Amino acid sequence: MDPIVLAAGTALVGAMATDAWQQARAAVVDLWRRVHADQADGVGSELDAVHTRILTAREAADDATEQALVGAWRLRLQQLLEADPSLAQDLRRLLDEHLVPALPREEASQVPSVVMRAETHDTSRVYMAGRDVHIDER
Repeated sequence: MDPIVLAAGTALVGAMATDAWQQARAAVVDLWRRVHADQADGVGSELDAVHTRILTAREAADDATEQALVGAWRLRLQQLLEADPSLAQDLRRLLDEHLVPALPREEASQVPSVVMRAETHDTSRVYMAGRDVHIDER
């Protein structure tokens, strides 16, 4: 699963339990409206339903339900990204500008993040990966 999806799914569900949820929700629905306008209202309704479930799960200290909701939204975001890989920047912006700022500091520090930068000169090569990489240059 794409690292940005892992982070966004975690932050999205975490933001649902905060006072800043309505602003984060609006940003998620706006992303869907730009990409799949016909699905935006349905996504908004789903977010409202999950918001209620996450509040109930947190009140009951039900970590299993919370993790299931995180997994469901990670899958949903992964499908969105697979359908249009150019959305990675939009998803990163959603994460950085709306989801992570909505989280309490201790939760925000637990959102996985991968930042990679590289610079090459002349005939050098750079190999970057968010996970395992195997390079065979025979």
